[in-house]
Amino acid sequence: MTHGFAIDADAIAAAVLALPAVAGLHSGRFGEIATLLPHRRVPGIRIRPGEITIGVTGRHPATVAEIGDAVRATIAPVDRPVNVRIGDIAPPATS
Repeated sequence: MTHGFAIDADAIAAAVLALPAVAGLHSGRFGEIATLLPHRRVPGIRIRPGEITIGVTGRHPATVAEIGDAVRATIAPVDRPVNVRIGDIAPPATS
């Protein structure tokens, strides 16, 4: 049970992708970080009853700690632990 809202993989993906420290979602080495929905999957977001795992490609110069904190703050509050896995680091965004 969540605090008054449903946990939506698409909404989480959109919120995380809007972060400047995140270059993209990352589904892990074997594609194991994903949410399976009817007729499609949401890569980089895995929602389970006991936890949420979010896989990202971070953007330099953000640190691993900054990326993890930003992702957790973006999807808070939820009623379960949020694990952030950083699968890669991309160069800074160009203007």
